[in-house]
Amino acid sequence: MTLKIALAGAGAFGIKHLDGLKNIADVEVVSLIGRELGKTQEVADKYGIGHVTTNLADTLAIKEVDAVILCTPTQMHAEQSVACMKAGKHVQMEIPLADSLAGAQSVDAMQKQTGLVAMCGHTRRFNPSHQWVRNKIVAGEFNIQQMDVQTFFFRRTNMNALGQARSWTDHLLWHHAAHTVDLFAYQARSPIVKANAVQGPIHPALGIAMDMSIQLKAANGAICTLSLSFNNDGPLGTFFRYIGDTGTYIARYDDLVNGKEEKIDVSQVDVSMNGIELQDREFIAAIREGREPNSSVAQVLPCYEVLHQLEQQLA
Repeated sequence: MTLKIALAGAGAFGIKHLDGLKNIADVEVVSLIGRELGKTQEVADKYGIGHVTTNLADTLAIKEVDAVILCTPTQMHAEQSVACMKAGKHVQMEIPLADSLAGAQSVDAMQKQTGLVAMCGHTRRFNPSHQWVRNKIVAGEFNIQQMDVQTFFFRRTNMNALGQARSWTDHLLWHHAAHTVDLFAYQARSPIVKANAVQGPIHPALGIAMDMSIQLKAANGAICTLSLSFNNDGPLGTFFRYIGDTGTYIARYDDLVNGKEEKIDVSQVDVSMNGIELQDREFIAAIREGREPNSSVAQVLPCYEVLHQLEQQLA
């Protein structure tokens, strides 16, 4: 049976999901929701999507829609996720789950009430480079002693990954730190018990800190140091150094090298090298199999509890 998907948010990440979904059998994107009708129609025409709207409620009223993928601004994620489940639709929201702990908890509560699949796009769990490390950890061949992570952008205006103007402001803590806070606990296989943060000056126009440093400690003793910046003029992206008891590994998106910069082949780790596609495959498989997905709202909620603690510290 073909699964009917709606996608909200026709920007840079929405397009990444559309490209990933094309590779998954028995899936059809039947509705596209965007902020500007003309631009959304252009994307819909390119991907053969029949229904276009600027109102999520219009899509939720379509009975044949089984599930919704939300690639909308951060501030909308919690409210829209709850609305999707109230309408009886499974939902995958892009990271972050919410921009507050209360928002994250409201999504978790609605999932428990409805029993629907609710999954958050913590893509690092799915990137083949991180899966390779995870497989060694689960096999007992590698244990993390320290993770050193850099999340660096040059972004002093509201621009998306395609260099287009955004209607909303990104956030180092609630968006970009969420990737690493969740991944550290997931890979350490141990909850975070201590977290500290400091941040640089607040940008006068954007109203956010442009630089931040975070320290984490897991119950099993592993530690993590995370540096984040919107001021860094290259190289750009997030770079993860895993320092363990039997080796050192550096993950750069879907590429992996050891501590001596020798390339590790991760092409056979999963059915694709595309982390977003693998994330969508897990969402669809969980719906079909009636099970909790990896990166479910319940699984990632502790990450947002830590982010809340850090926000209180920074305040």
